[in-house]
Amino acid sequence: MSKLVCLVSGGIDSPVAAYMMIRRGVEIVAVHMDNRPFTDDKNLDKALLLVRHLQEVTNSPIKTYVVPHGPNHVTFARNCNRHLHCLFCRRMMFRVAERIAEREGAVGILTGESMGQVASQTVQNLTVVTQVTKLPLIRPLIGMDKQEIIEIARKIGTYEISILPGLCCTIVPKQPSTAAKLADVIGEEEKVDIDALVEKSLEGMYVLAPETL
Repeated sequence: MSKLVCLVSGGIDSPVAAYMMIRRGVEIVAVHMDNRPFTDDKNLDKALLLVRHLQEVTNSPIKTYVVPHGPNHVTFARNCNRHLHCLFCRRMMFRVAERIAEREGAVGILTGESMGQVASQTVQNLTVVTQVTKLPLIRPLIGMDKQEIIEIARKIGTYEISILPGLCCTIVPKQPSTAAKLADVIGEEEKVDIDALVEKSLEGMYVLAPETL
């Protein structure tokens, strides 16, 4: 059985992506990037509820990593171009996911990204994000529109959990770049110690066994 690391938020898309791949016989290791204090406790609670529900509806155990991501936001906001912040965020997520994949023996990274749905998911920005990891990025929702994704979420019972109250990320820039250039993003990232941020994120993470969710 193949194993993928899946980035799971408290939103609608990522649990649908996870469900689709589990149904295809893939083992999932969930990774939740904890954005507090720029989100609230409810977002973490939702993410864990979603993983628990996925376990129940697929009868598949899912180990879950919770990784502190708030400090990374602070570092990028203080030192780098604010318009590119969402790109820094996504690239850090993939760096951390890649390290967890190495630990878990996973062969790729699974996401709920859908083309053009938000600023970070334009063709140009997806290309910039993809460059940061050597692992395959699996995007089963890439060609779906939001309504199609919602219909699946309703069918599998994750939609009601995903729309529970929770604070949306408050550090998203007012005018995020929708067509970032890789050279610009790399140049901005050179203003901070990326390796140190990754290591600190890994040091601060904790793991939840499937039976504890």
